[in-house]
Amino acid sequence: MTEQPSLPPFHLAIPVADIDAARHFYGDVLGFPRGRSDERWTDWNVDGHQVDGHRRAVAGTNPVDGHEVPVPHFGLVLTVERFRQLAARLVEAGIDFVIEPYARFEGEPGEQWTMFFLDPSGNALEFKAFRDPSQLFAV
Repeated sequence: MTEQPSLPPFHLAIPVADIDAARHFYGDVLGFPRGRSDERWTDWNVDGHQVDGHRRAVAGTNPVDGHEVPVPHFGLVLTVERFRQLAARLVEAGIDFVIEPYARFEGEPGEQWTMFFLDPSGNALEFKAFRDPSQLFAV
């Protein structure tokens, strides 16, 4: 049997019309542990991957940590070093950021670096890195 490579956790944010119904479905029905949460969004631990539900009936934005986060979006959870390398590469390439690289939730559980930008088709991408990777699902 071939050993599986270690992969970084996938991150996916989806719009949900009813945050309470989403919390019930993903948490109670599917049994995924709930992570960090706000009145407008919730993180779930989907077998080690981070899936966020943002209260939106349609695609748009949702306020998180003083920024308007595009929803839906997807990306990866990187190491801090890899995040910095990618951020520098994107700056050098002249990418227009939706949200420039910055530290979110500083000094709180789940402190992380994040950045948002669009691909050529307008799909929103978020790449993030945690100071402490064990805080991926911090509450």
